[in-house]
Amino acid sequence: MRLATLRGPDGSLRPALATGGLHVDLAQVVAAAGLRLAQLDAPPEWSDPAGVLRLLRDWDEVTPLLERCAEAAPDLLARGMLEPAVAVLGSPVPRPGKVVCVGLNYADHARETGQPVPASPVLFAKFATCVIGPADDVVRPLGVTDLDYEAELAVVVGRRARHVDAAAALSVVAGYCCANDVSARGPQLNGGQWVRGKSFDTFCPLGPALVSACEVPDPQALGIRCRVDGATRQDSTTAQMVFGVAELVAFCSRAFTLEPGDVILTGTPPGVALGHDPAPWLQPGQTCEVEIDGLGSLRNRIIDEAR
Repeated sequence: MRLATLRGPDGSLRPALATGGLHVDLAQVVAAAGLRLAQLDAPPEWSDPAGVLRLLRDWDEVTPLLERCAEAAPDLLARGMLEPAVAVLGSPVPRPGKVVCVGLNYADHARETGQPVPASPVLFAKFATCVIGPADDVVRPLGVTDLDYEAELAVVVGRRARHVDAAAALSVVAGYCCANDVSARGPQLNGGQWVRGKSFDTFCPLGPALVSACEVPDPQALGIRCRVDGATRQDSTTAQMVFGVAELVAFCSRAFTLEPGDVILTGTPPGVALGHDPAPWLQPGQTCEVEIDGLGSLRNRIIDEAR
């Protein structure tokens, strides 16, 4: 089951199912299938937290019905009972409660940046205001010349978790999507902390859809790539993570409560611009693509911030 978010011309948001390359308004599917989903009984404005997060906060309850909708949608489309939605895709989690990031979680990436491989996960944060959709523009801030890409697997939490064991950690995951941990390297590395250089507006593309955990039997067996204008910059697999998804979820939960809708970015493989000399920083007019096997891809154009 793949849950997407559609953004209307007025900026309003509504959940949709992604099926067969099409996107269908979830409310339409529920009604056409003769079902009822109480979490959809809401005002037409599906802006968070009243909208998409409502589904995630009731994930255990809504998952069986969403799966029934996903099974019914192809037949309903074929019978003409549904029409594909024409709208721009937003982030499947438009405003996460937390965006927890893991640094240096691929050994080769740590080495290319001149850092030791960490003995325990290195955590930092991105502010939720930097989250954008899978095809939205990434804005290079004024004065920034060292804009970098970081292809990452994003983990979306579906159950409240505190002190969860690694053996049970994947059970609290709602699903997965692609992420780009866009970074302004100067502000990140020259200020004594990483949050500012990681949290400029538009610095966290997510999507294209939330792929439910049941469709990803092993999150440590996914190919992950980044391309800039079609040229491959990163090409690896999540098997190369120093700390796997289950271990990261458990580690985070020992420090703070994970809540439905929280997002964990699990680190990036080698190949970032920072690791090259000269560094091929992202430039306005380029398109940066992040692709993960089975999850789809992000395609974000780089533009300069308006003066």
